[in-house]
Amino acid sequence: MTEDIITVEQATSLDGLFYKRSERTPDKEALRYFDKGEKSWNSYTWKESLEEVARWQEMLARENLSAGDRVAILLRNCPEWVFFEQAALSLGLVVVPLYTDDRPDNVGYIIEDAGIRLLLIQDAGRWKRLAPSVENENNPLQRVLIMEPGSEADKCARNDDRVHLIENEIPALGVEYKPRQGGDINSLATIVYTSGTTGRPKGVMLSHYNILSIAHSGMTMISVFVEDTFLSFLPLSHTLERTVGYYVPVMTGACIVYARSVGQLAEDLVDHKPTILIAVPRVFERVYNKIQDQLSKGSAVKRKLFSTAVKIGWRRFEKDQGRAGWHPSLLAHKVLDKLVGAKIRDKLGGNMRIAVAGGAPLPASIGEMFISLGVPVLQGYGLTETAPIISGNPIERNKPASVGLPLRGIDVKVGESEELLVKTPGMMLGYWNNHDATSNVIDKDGWLHTGDQGRIDEDGHIFITGRLKDILVLSNGEKIPPAEMESAINMDSMFDQVMVIGEGESYLTALAVVDEAFWTVSAPGKPYTKEALNQKEVVSDALKRMRNALHDFPGYAKVRRVVLLSEPWGIDNGMMTPTLKVKRQSVLEHYVDDVKSMYS
Repeated sequence: MTEDIITVEQATSLDGLFYKRSERTPDKEALRYFDKGEKSWNSYTWKESLEEVARWQEMLARENLSAGDRVAILLRNCPEWVFFEQAALSLGLVVVPLYTDDRPDNVGYIIEDAGIRLLLIQDAGRWKRLAPSVENENNPLQRVLIMEPGSEADKCARNDDRVHLIENEIPALGVEYKPRQGGDINSLATIVYTSGTTGRPKGVMLSHYNILSIAHSGMTMISVFVEDTFLSFLPLSHTLERTVGYYVPVMTGACIVYARSVGQLAEDLVDHKPTILIAVPRVFERVYNKIQDQLSKGSAVKRKLFSTAVKIGWRRFEKDQGRAGWHPSLLAHKVLDKLVGAKIRDKLGGNMRIAVAGGAPLPASIGEMFISLGVPVLQGYGLTETAPIISGNPIERNKPASVGLPLRGIDVKVGESEELLVKTPGMMLGYWNNHDATSNVIDKDGWLHTGDQGRIDEDGHIFITGRLKDILVLSNGEKIPPAEMESAINMDSMFDQVMVIGEGESYLTALAVVDEAFWTVSAPGKPYTKEALNQKEVVSDALKRMRNALHDFPGYAKVRRVVLLSEPWGIDNGMMTPTLKVKRQSVLEHYVDDVKSMYS
């Protein structure tokens, strides 16, 4: 395996990093994508990628923009996302990434708040949905570039002078790339709007140095080689994907494959055999639940074989980590791995070296199952405000229940109320146009207050124990961390989404979205409606499943009543953020009558 890391000093900026990579390994495959028109997979080398960036650079240079102006990108993951961003950065522009599935009113707010002057958008349909949100006279948007051509895009361009089609604006190949001269590594590179679960999102300002330093420090946790292949499917507007799934491959010369869609992810994993995967816990949870569901329908022998494989696989992992000695049962590991573990790994492509889990807590039992079956899941921790990584588990010092060790150059300590405090080279420059919010998060001594509670063990591993604002306090004073309970309940295949309730009450209740696939199999012929789900026998079964899921929790941490739902909480109905975090207050307001009924 070949290591070819570009250092922060060599890069000097994010666009400088890309330029250096094109010089280092010009003919190495860089970006692989599915061409819908040709219905085939194609790719760009690093040299070809820079040639494409040069075309976008030339086009943007004609837009009367000045260094420091903000431009936004609302595209699915694809090479053009990279080309646009690199071209913008090379002109000293500030890039604001947007979620393709965010609500139009939220995107409209960001465009106005950040003073976006130019927007690159996927297609005419998205622009038509967004346009009413950016029509007020004070809106700064002066140019809209539509990526995908078509009659509707042509119509949009005819009806609005701001709208142009990329195919009509971008110059032909052959334009020379112009490297930026004299850029400041500490200058603002991007404003990333955090998807707050309450109120309007805040714009996190990150510099070139913030992101470069964290990407480079990540190399102390995991080794990435020129021969590695990343499969990219988390949105590039998610800072974890952007730093680890985009900038790290550029820094190391690895190849990025853009998955076609989440629905085709399983097929893309098998076809492209990635060595590194970046994912949020929900992805692992869905695979886990699918495996458990299949086992429940299989024979007792099959279930016993699987559980034995996991048990012995875990023992093997603990031995390899130096936390356990040899045991006679390990003699069966090779056979069991061939019968069970290898089949699971093959469904992930068969070449997976590293699977990074971040963005939310990964239930320990899920991480342990994958690790026991030979899938090296490494849990990490971070915030958008820290670009984003704070800590991660190295392969050789992996404690799956923890979020790992602080990256090189990062200090973490436990403050008042067990809150984790951080000093890091990835520390944001502040919140855009929001000094008060900045001073509330970064104290006078330079510590960033994460809002997460945790502890640090004797080996330096960080364990997240709760969230300051998410603690439920019952009327008897008992404190409940709902996220831990919700995570445990969600491991039952009956439930797709769960929210535990009980602030100021004498007992806990829950709202739970029932998994539609589960209902179809367990109640054939019955409608998937709220009324059908809340029949007495179904509710009784749900409460029993919740009791089983919570058997390790204290006696007061039990759900007494539940309302079962058929409408998933999503971005479109305003009950989830673009990073798939539940907006608790929005859910409570939407189901206020159901909540009242559980306490009447």
